Amino acid sequence: QVQLVESGGGLVQPGGSLRLSCAASGSIFGIASMGWYRQAPGNQRELVASALTGGRTTYADSVKGRFTISRDNVKNTIDLQMGSLNFEDTAVYYCKLVKCSEYGCHDFWGPGTQVTVSS
Repeated sequence: QVQLVESGGGLVQPGGSLRLSCAASGSIFGIASMGWYRQAPGNQRELVASALTGGRTTYADSVKGRFTISRDNVKNTIDLQMGSLNFEDTAVYYCKLVKCSEYGCHDFWGPGTQVTVSS
């Protein structure tokens, strides 16, 4: 009952920047966290960055200092500002939302948006 839509992906040269956005809709009450994951061909899906409702953030070591996650708890959106992009950042980026209740937590995923870093 939660829908996530990502936008902002595309082709960028090494050293460039992109800003990804994710908008959540539907039954959005009880959101515990929102974040970004990515999956490159042949790789497992990995955490890029996440933000708890209280403001705590987590970043993968590979993106610390280059990426910034920002969450708007009113609009139920989350952005990922990506800078100093390199070839290893090429992947499909997925927005993830975790919704919790007294019955437990559930994960919701967006369809993904492609980010390609190429010269």
